[in-house]
Amino acid sequence: MIAEVIGGLISGSLALLADAGHMLTDFAALSMAWGAFVLADRPPTNRLTFGYARLPVLVAFVNGLALFVISLFIIFEAARRFSQMDQHEILAGTMLWVAVAGLIVNIVVFFILQGADKDNLNVRGALLHVIGDMLGSAAAIIAALVILKTGYKPIDPILSVFVAVLILRSAWFLIKDSSHILLEGTPNGLDPDTIRAGLSQTFVAITAIENMHIWSLSDGRPMMTLVINAADNADPSKLTHEIRHHLDHEFGITDVTVEIR
Repeated sequence: MIAEVIGGLISGSLALLADAGHMLTDFAALSMAWGAFVLADRPPTNRLTFGYARLPVLVAFVNGLALFVISLFIIFEAARRFSQMDQHEILAGTMLWVAVAGLIVNIVVFFILQGADKDNLNVRGALLHVIGDMLGSAAAIIAALVILKTGYKPIDPILSVFVAVLILRSAWFLIKDSSHILLEGTPNGLDPDTIRAGLSQTFVAITAIENMHIWSLSDGRPMMTLVINAADNADPSKLTHEIRHHLDHEFGITDVTVEIR
């Protein structure tokens, strides 16, 4: 990041400065991601009865917002730079070598993160930051080569906007997925109507299902509460056990609270 800031100022390249700004958010994002994983293992307390299990999701949401803001800043700066292109000198040689160094670093970090759980929102957020940096470095390399070959300086802000748009798309999906969990939406792959129908067909003792709620505490940890109206001759303890087993076996929901009426 420091090398790209210095290189961007010396060479006059917006692509390098944009990538450096993105790397600054990466440092904060990866630090928060690491801290979130550490805190998530802490046991619950009287004030936080679920512990810090949802902290990684919150960090993923913040990372998505950071990506969004950085992308808009890059687009704004690119538009300003494009309108004043004649006033800016770009040293394509310096820009090229700094961008190559940045790309190498990001490739190394990318392969390190490939060993993590990519279905985890926090890991996805970290990967998206690094992928954005890789694209930024690649765009700076292409821009430097074009300027060296043709002298066409507008390619620098043009490619910066291209990278910003790609980052915006990734940020949108990250914000959407993390906010869905924070709003306690139904996890992907779990349909309340399907679950309700399956329970009614499997257990003849169930006469009605009310107040069924399904949400996620964090990635891969769905939770569920439901109220069962049962026949008078039903054994509440046995029925509760069988419902829990059914939901675990058929839908992978282990945290279930059942009330039998």
